[in-house]
Amino acid sequence: MDSTKQTPVKYYVGIDVGSASVRAALVDELGTVVAHADQPIQIWEPQPDHYEQCSADIWAACCSVTKKVVSGVDASQIRGVGFDATCSLVVVDKQFQPLAVNCEGQNCRNIIMWMDHRAVSQVDRINAMQHRVLSYVGGVMSVEMQPPKLLWIKENLQESCWEKAGYFFDLPDFLSWKATGVTARSLCTVVCKWTYTSDGGWDDSFWETIGLEDLVKDKYEKIGNHVLSPGESVGKGLTPEAAKDLGLPEGIAVAASLIDAHAGGLGVIGADVKGHNLPCENQPITSRVAMICGTSSCHMGVSETPIFVPGVWGPYFSAMVPGLWLNEGGQSATGKLIDHVVRGHVAFPELQSKAAASAHSIYTYLNSHLDLIKKSLPVGFLTVDLHVWPDFHGNRSPLTDLTLKGMVVGLTLSRGLDELALIYLATIQAIALGTRHILETMQAAGHHINTLFLCGGLSKNPLFVQMHADITGKPVVLSKEVESVLVGAAILGACASGDFASIQVVQILNPVLLDQAGGSSAQVSTSDILVRSENHAPTAQDRSSNTLMRWGGLQQDRALHVSPTVQN
Repeated sequence: MDSTKQTPVKYYVGIDVGSASVRAALVDELGTVVAHADQPIQIWEPQPDHYEQCSADIWAACCSVTKKVVSGVDASQIRGVGFDATCSLVVVDKQFQPLAVNCEGQNCRNIIMWMDHRAVSQVDRINAMQHRVLSYVGGVMSVEMQPPKLLWIKENLQESCWEKAGYFFDLPDFLSWKATGVTARSLCTVVCKWTYTSDGGWDDSFWETIGLEDLVKDKYEKIGNHVLSPGESVGKGLTPEAAKDLGLPEGIAVAASLIDAHAGGLGVIGADVKGHNLPCENQPITSRVAMICGTSSCHMGVSETPIFVPGVWGPYFSAMVPGLWLNEGGQSATGKLIDHVVRGHVAFPELQSKAAASAHSIYTYLNSHLDLIKKSLPVGFLTVDLHVWPDFHGNRSPLTDLTLKGMVVGLTLSRGLDELALIYLATIQAIALGTRHILETMQAAGHHINTLFLCGGLSKNPLFVQMHADITGKPVVLSKEVESVLVGAAILGACASGDFASIQVVQILNPVLLDQAGGSSAQVSTSDILVRSENHAPTAQDRSSNTLMRWGGLQQDRALHVSPTVQN
């Protein structure tokens, strides 16, 4: 009998707050998701383009899903916790109680969501000032960033909210505060959404110029004057109260957080794909773009030196991968757009009924239906006369025009399931063409991109993936571990625990599955339309990088590779 005592497995908890749900995963020291759970959260839309949430509702969901994933596990084996979340604005008073961000005075609704576009007037005025900080957001600030939202609060809710506010948090930082009681902010959030720079800090003149000099006078206490690198340990770990809420032991390491898209990028962009004949093989990770696609989509590319890309956010130093500059392109509505188009069609009840009868999701059913009606042609040719302009919620990148609207060209009088399937396909193709536009703009500015790494909910849709491969002309790599965002969050917890202090070589645990999927060339005619229209001691930072390389390499060695069938 072998009496050798095995070392207990170490676990890390990753908690991801998306737009519509909270998810948690228990991840082991090899980067494998052992358990995961999710729970929906509430969204209020009191008027058009106003989207609000409740911080108490979100924290309760974090606690619920965490308790589920750690159930039955020896608590002593859980070493760290990492949070990621959408870049929504949380407002609390000086006693950390929620403050209403609405005229109705509903304090429970104390979050202005990332996709909220109420601050159009404010962002227009900020951009008109052409302050130097705008060079780090592609030249134009987005209404989805925090300064215009803060200005909106001051101008519209001065007495009820602005004057009573004690702290304005990015949601990822609110969660690390809730867990630790420490108001430190993550370098990721303040650099990407608040105009902080890693070398210069806050720029007093910017805040004074736009009319928010109040924040300068209190030495930025309300928005953060203590900034930590992502993955760095926050305070003394979990407080007794937070530990009880989450079902974890007091004092477990809590990491400085990441924005959700950046956690997804962290989970995939460092992949080891040797031996699979990919163009990024033996190339630095600067040849890759991580695309995180869910309610919206983000396109994350890194570089060794700063690259200024018109209409694309960044460059941000060390905002995702330590030591590298980040550019972030994006589309404000992708999963939300597909859902909007499909559910708003007159044939949706028929689709819903037939999908339920076949025990498939509506999107699996639509994909199968497209295969049935395509006959001998590649599926993409079905939309040769049907085109969608996808900017139903404005254009984030690279046109940076929030006033743009959506459009469909080529409609007929048909009202059936075939027509619904076609407009669904055309919408996906339009989103993929938007991605191509972003990639081409990044490459024109100096990026050298040859491979896409996808994660997020839409990456589970094979039609969405194949259209992106076909239309961009680049191979797409997917992880077999589909919860890459959660892995990214868990990486933060692993970094904070101190368990990873050097780069480690990871063995391939499972063979790679290669799928040379079929596709279409219909994107050629659609592309022509879109292009014409467009003329319109190791530090915590070291540990973060090392863990990234170790886990990113592991999970991508177990990958699905989708090749483009048509080079554009």
